[in-house]
Amino acid sequence: MNTTGWVVLIIVIVIVVVAIIVAIALTVGRRRKQEHDRHRADELRAAARDDDLAAREREAKASRADADAKQAEVEAERRRRDAEAHAAEAGDARAAVDEKLGRADEIDPDVRAPRSTDVNDAASSRREGDADGTAARGSDGTSTGDSEIPPPRPSR
Repeated sequence: MNTTGWVVLIIVIVIVVVAIIVAIALTVGRRRKQEHDRHRADELRAAARDDDLAAREREAKASRADADAKQAEVEAERRRRDAEAHAAEAGDARAAVDEKLGRADEIDPDVRAPRSTDVNDAASSRREGDADGTAARGSDGTSTGDSEIPPPRPSR
């Protein structure tokens, strides 16, 4: 072989070696990039799992708050009904008291006018009382009225 042949052979060998080195460098670089991408994907998945857990916790808190609000509504409705029942009982008790006082006024010879059935007018028809509905007092300071009759309730 002459020198031109050797030169061509060396050039071809150098080109092949350079091509192999470039191929190896590209493969190593691609593997590094893939490894980096895998690592980054693992980090993103871990962050997504943490975010998912936090989102489920928030959803659970929202569900508990909603359930608490519904329970409060139920409790409020129960209390409203209890209050209505108590008000009805109080009305019945007030009517019974007014009825007893009316019967007492009918029996008592000192009462001038019969008792009014209206709660607001009851104070005005009560035993010779003064302007504020209190019983009249005798000269000795004792009440001239029946001591078992309660004082009138203030109007609201």
